Amino acid sequence: MAKRDYYDILGVGKNATEEELKKAYRKMAIKFHPDKNPDNKEAEEKFKEAAEAYEVLKDPQKRAQYDRFGHEGMRGGFGGGAGGGMSMDDIFSQFGDIFGGGGGGGSPFDSFFGGGGGRRQRKGSNLRIKLHLTLQEIANGVEKKIKVNRLINADGVTYKNCPSCGGSGQMKKVVNTMLGQMVSAATCSTCSGSGKIIDKRPPGVDSTGLEMKEEIIPIKIPAGVSEGMQLSMSGKGNMAPGGGMPGDLLIVIEEKEDELLKRDGNNVVYDLYISFVDAALGGSMEVPTIDGKVRIKVDPGTQSGKILRLRGKGIKDINNYGKGDQLIHVNVWTPKKLTSEETDLLEKLRNSENFQPKPGKGEKGFFEKMKEFF
Repeated sequence: MAKRDYYDILGVGKNATEEELKKAYRKMAIKFHPDKNPDNKEAEEKFKEAAEAYEVLKDPQKRAQYDRFGHEGMRGGFGGGAGGGMSMDDIFSQFGDIFGGGGGGGSPFDSFFGGGGGRRQRKGSNLRIKLHLTLQEIANGVEKKIKVNRLINADGVTYKNCPSCGGSGQMKKVVNTMLGQMVSAATCSTCSGSGKIIDKRPPGVDSTGLEMKEEIIPIKIPAGVSEGMQLSMSGKGNMAPGGGMPGDLLIVIEEKEDELLKRDGNNVVYDLYISFVDAALGGSMEVPTIDGKVRIKVDPGTQSGKILRLRGKGIKDINNYGKGDQLIHVNVWTPKKLTSEETDLLEKLRNSENFQPKPGKGEKGFFEKMKEFF
């Protein structure tokens, strides 16, 4: 079943501001929250659907990618959202930003549903890599396995409640004012709001409890990506100390230059050089394409600058709008050096009527065309 448009899910227009997106998501989250709709699978799906939409649209880079390529640009584990591996824990972790929480004192969302407040979940840092693709890989899509060095939570690390905040993740302070005593809360600087600190760690593990490890990550690149496009794999970046949400793996596409074929949007361009004899007599020529070599027919009397088209031999559109074409630019090549025999032969042809340049059938001379403008 086709996925619904993210903007339609949240009930906003494509020009919605960050605050409008946040307000729309808050409304949807309250309406379909599992605590308010127990054992209601339909409400749970709409709850996840709204979280997925907001996760993509709140991020300027992901939003730009979605606006340009639609859901296709989010496939293969790319982009945020429930469809890219977002769990219910991931969804609830957003509420600190949406409902004003994020510390240990609870949020309006917690109090609405009777929650007791929660610790601030850290998020690991993002990783960014460059992926070089050939024209053939871009045209057809490709699956690759890449090596990534990422920070992961080391085995054997144990945690305990932060002694500074007592595990709440917040430091509360009572202030006397003209209106009476007021309680202010700030994120605990000792545990950075997580409420936990490391109790024991194995030798060689740093104070964050993380260690660098090389991982092999399979990725699926959709056909039709372009130079500079950035894809995002949710949760494949560095892990957060003491748990929390992992960061994302950002993949920047770079196109390898092909020796023979050039890309022009979804079309592929090839420069075919032929002798003026072949141009005059025509014949069968072999040309390269993305899918291998093919033979084409060059008609007798072909002029330099003519463009031949091989339909469907270009690059697949990333939004599944078909494929581009291959455009073959014909260039008539003139030799710079001739043998005496070749020179004599051409001298005999120089004054032949068929070797005199003239406008083609139905065409006007240059000066005749210019008169039309004056």
